Amino acid sequence: MSTLAPLRLLREPSNASEGNQSNATVGASGGWCQGLDIPNELFLGLGLLSLVENLLVVAAILKNRNLHSPTYYFICCLAVSDMLVSISNLAEMLFMLLLEHGVLVMRPSIVRHMDSVIDMLICSSVVSSLSFLGVIAVDRYITIFYALRYHSIMTLQRAVVTMVSVWLASTVSSTVLITSFRSNTILLYLISFFLFMLVLMLVLYIHMFALARHHLHSISSQQKPPTAHRGGSLKGAVTLTILLGVFFICWGPFFFHLILIVTCPTNPFCTCFFSYFNLFLILIICNSVIDPLIYAFRSQELRRTLREVVTCSC
Repeated sequence: MSTLAPLRLLREPSNASEGNQSNATVGASGGWCQGLDIPNELFLGLGLLSLVENLLVVAAILKNRNLHSPTYYFICCLAVSDMLVSISNLAEMLFMLLLEHGVLVMRPSIVRHMDSVIDMLICSSVVSSLSFLGVIAVDRYITIFYALRYHSIMTLQRAVVTMVSVWLASTVSSTVLITSFRSNTILLYLISFFLFMLVLMLVLYIHMFALARHHLHSISSQQKPPTAHRGGSLKGAVTLTILLGVFFICWGPFFFHLILIVTCPTNPFCTCFFSYFNLFLILIICNSVIDPLIYAFRSQELRRTLREVVTCSC
């Protein structure tokens, strides 16, 4: 079966596809540099599963008025970003399969334009996913450290402005980068943004859990039960920490792949690592599959609404 070839500019260095073919051949002689032959059906199945799951999350949040809060609106936007990841990968896969089997016959220029459009969609979904993870972390931070002022700080109007700003910035930046800059500039932008969001979220979560530890220590020393609001906030912080951990486990190899493209495009080890790109794509789609399960597992209200949505749709 032919290997899927999505993400033209992210798959491998543009200057390494031909000149370094000998390095790939030498490195592949060891066996482990052969990469993985992942069936296209697996991409299709995981992509469809992710699409359905995230659609259910969005429908549940829109259906239940108790979930109409800035936090759940941000989670809804994260689910939409996950859907975009799945849709873009599915679109790329179907596009490549139709071309390979001769169903679609297009001029090379049109194929390049289509590839650029899908690259823009994928780049935008990556940036928006990272952005909304950061927004959710800031939201949880405000909930814990400014609990009494939360509703005056994070108003619905400010939440809407934040969501619109993230979507606009993600779309515009991705479009400008894909259409106007060289591949290395795009990679450096994605890597820098990833590292910035990583540092921001780590700082916020370390501070939040330092407070949680202090709070639990004070409860145990004073023998006082935790307040419902603070307990719910800390539970939300734990949920979003799980989301963050899953995100970096699933996306980490992909961003490491990008770093290697920039730092060592001709190194035999790096060339071997590039051959596992399809595995990194599977991990990315798995992140979109796992996220809705985390929402449902950690939120009783969302879990109940999801059951209602599934029951009604059946």
